[in-house]
Amino acid sequence: QVRLMESGGGSVQAGGSLRLSCAASGYTHNAYCMVWFRQSSGQEREAVAVIGSDGTRGYANSVKGRFTASKDNGEDTVHLQMDNLKPEDTAMYYCAIDIGRRRCLMSTYDTYAPGVWGQGTQVTVSS
Repeated sequence: QVRLMESGGGSVQAGGSLRLSCAASGYTHNAYCMVWFRQSSGQEREAVAVIGSDGTRGYANSVKGRFTASKDNGEDTVHLQMDNLKPEDTAMYYCAIDIGRRRCLMSTYDTYAPGVWGQGTQVTVSS
């Protein structure tokens, strides 16, 4: 079965940067969308970025221009580079995999949550 594991979270000052990683194991399908979600205490889940097996990318308006999703050369790990962090970015960040979807559209994940998630990594941004 596919497993996901996030890493790279931490505590930074506003304006700083973090690079999150999500390692996948047990996945052999041809197509996927890997989605980054975040959730703060008392708030609803928000999809912030998506990257497809074909290289397409999408971002929520709240992070556009500051966050960048990417894949490593072996395509077993995806990353989320987070620059110019703000206190409102403080949340638990999760990766999730949507297997077999033809197109990776950011708007899809406003209402749909893939079934396989990692355990999450905490990001805290202080002012």
